[in-house]
Amino acid sequence: MNALLQTAIRRATPCVGVAVLSATLAACSTVGPNYTAPTTPAPTLQTAGNSKVSSTPLPAQWWKLYNNPKLNAWINEALQANRQLQVAQANLERAQALEQGVQASTGVQTTLTGGATVGQTSNLGLGHAAGAHTTFDGGLGVSYEVDAVGRIKRLLEASAASTEAQAAATDLVKITVVANTVGAYSDACSFGARLNVAKRLIQLQENNLALLQRGVQGGIYSELDLTRSQALLAQLKSAVPVLESGQTAALYQLAVLMGKQPEQYPPEAAQCDTPLDVKAALPVGDGTALIARRPDIRQAERLLAASTANLGVATADLYPRVTLGASVGSTARQFSQLSENSAVRFSVGPLMSWQFPNTAVVRANIAASNAQAKGALAQFDATVLNALRETDTALNSYAKDLDEHQQLQIALDESRKATEQENRLFKGGLASGLELLDVQRSLATAENALAVSEGKLSSDRIRLFLALGGGWEPTQHP
Repeated sequence: MNALLQTAIRRATPCVGVAVLSATLAACSTVGPNYTAPTTPAPTLQTAGNSKVSSTPLPAQWWKLYNNPKLNAWINEALQANRQLQVAQANLERAQALEQGVQASTGVQTTLTGGATVGQTSNLGLGHAAGAHTTFDGGLGVSYEVDAVGRIKRLLEASAASTEAQAAATDLVKITVVANTVGAYSDACSFGARLNVAKRLIQLQENNLALLQRGVQGGIYSELDLTRSQALLAQLKSAVPVLESGQTAALYQLAVLMGKQPEQYPPEAAQCDTPLDVKAALPVGDGTALIARRPDIRQAERLLAASTANLGVATADLYPRVTLGASVGSTARQFSQLSENSAVRFSVGPLMSWQFPNTAVVRANIAASNAQAKGALAQFDATVLNALRETDTALNSYAKDLDEHQQLQIALDESRKATEQENRLFKGGLASGLELLDVQRSLATAENALAVSEGKLSSDRIRLFLALGGGWEPTQHP
């Protein structure tokens, strides 16, 4: 992509040594570089060995893979009411209005003037003596700038590219709102699942504690066994407030994303206790589709196009600017005489303005535009590399967390078996309360670790979907 720096973003060679205006206009038709979109290699997403992802194209409404109608409704509500998205859409409307203004300024311009003054005037030949008089004036002017060297063309290109860049920025906010909405609901569900695990383990430990208390009273178990069991129960209970706080924070975030006050979160979301999951393999498409789809890459490319066009606009100031114009007007001592007994004036002809021979300011502007274009190219390269990094990192994290989840599931299954066996030994008097307590502690740790892993996988999927850049397509609204 550095080769583009020598082609699409090169300093336009100005026409110098111009003897006459006609020679200048003939020598330069469109100043500045002609923009060529930078080429990128076809990246390969790191999906090898991961059976939980597929090369199937990412659907526009990827969140529907969760098959959750309530979530779909909340996302649509967030897309309509989210404040950040409203700001982005307002910025897009502003960019579109500015582009319309640029387009309007390149056509035929008309001006209508009028005024009344009182002052010392000479005799205008209208039969009045010189002295203090009231003078009325009115006129109409028409002008049109000739795009002799392509300044207007480059100006229009820059304006259109800037609008498209803002549209891509709006798409970026849109997919972020979608991902954050799904993420907030997913976090609420994950905390709900972990709360259920914690409460179930607390209930189990309370039952065991009651058994130990009876055994201590009967002289079967020691006070040490009872003390250790009470400590484990307190440890399990200490996790509940933290989990409840995390669930509440996720629900508050969901409400704000939907444009509501924090306490106005959907009640149904607070009841969720199952981590979000996609049963089928995640569709991730390929690297080429990723480059074309991600809004931040499209924004960087359009900003590069705008910078290249602005280089042409700056270069155009090296040449004369020609405007064709005509005007007509009249001046009279009385308003009623503007169309009768008045001094009529008119003019027709081209007007040329040229910052020559002092072009230092123009050349400084060209250098600044050229530097900005170089920076835009570097930013585009960085954006592409960052997109690939984010996607491959998300894919790798998902694969590794799947492996971790599989091992944690095995660990939980074995802990359950050990707990059942130790319970039988305990009831038969072949194991101590301390030994039972140890296996119960291992079971509690395994259950909590698996619940945390399931929440991590849920976050991984959302992070991957966000990295893939989908969700901004116009078909997202029903």
